[in-house]
Amino acid sequence: MQGPGARVSVAEQYLFSAANAERTQRGLQPLRWSDSLYRAAYGHAMAMAEHEGISHQFQGEPELTERGETAGARFSVISENVAEAPSAVQIQEEWMHSPHHRANMLDPRVDSIAIRVVSRDGQLYAVEDFDRSVTKMSLAQQERAVEQRLQAASSVSILPTTENARRTCEMDTGYAGSRRPWFVMRYTATDLNQIPDILEQKLASGRYHEAEVGACQAQSTNNFTAYSIAVMLYR
Repeated sequence: MQGPGARVSVAEQYLFSAANAERTQRGLQPLRWSDSLYRAAYGHAMAMAEHEGISHQFQGEPELTERGETAGARFSVISENVAEAPSAVQIQEEWMHSPHHRANMLDPRVDSIAIRVVSRDGQLYAVEDFDRSVTKMSLAQQERAVEQRLQAASSVSILPTTENARRTCEMDTGYAGSRRPWFVMRYTATDLNQIPDILEQKLASGRYHEAEVGACQAQSTNNFTAYSIAVMLYR
């Protein structure tokens, strides 16, 4: 578990520790601290203190996914808890007694967290952001990750990636190049350690002996990050 740096306040450290204590008590993985989420939470907590109230978005302010992306976070899931109370202990109690906030904290999908707490006139304004982080990878790194998964799932020989494979990834249908694949699978994923079920089934059939993988730039949707992959199977 990665913890926050020295700049984090006592209240923020308490809420970080309390969130992970609740998760570990239930057999969930503890969350690592995210500096990018901290940057996203920082400005919003300041805005809540200025407004002397809580909200997930004030007029003229970007919404959560945009704040996260602007701060450098890359994610497939993102969520947020906000609260106002005189102490960090009371904030944690509020979150745990609210079904929605509790669900965010105990969400098994998320793996990262950051908390920003701002004090004003005896009140604490807290923003707790969560996400499931997506690693930034080059196209070659994405291709190697998928190739390793294909080799683990079958005995197919992996062909070196060509520009035609990457062009095939960019296409909606068909394939690039002169060699015709017997099966083409295009998919978008946030986790390259898994491949689609239909591709697993094709590999398990034993009818294919060679495979080529091509990655291309994924089109982000509403600031969420994903990978775009094409797998060509040959007999």
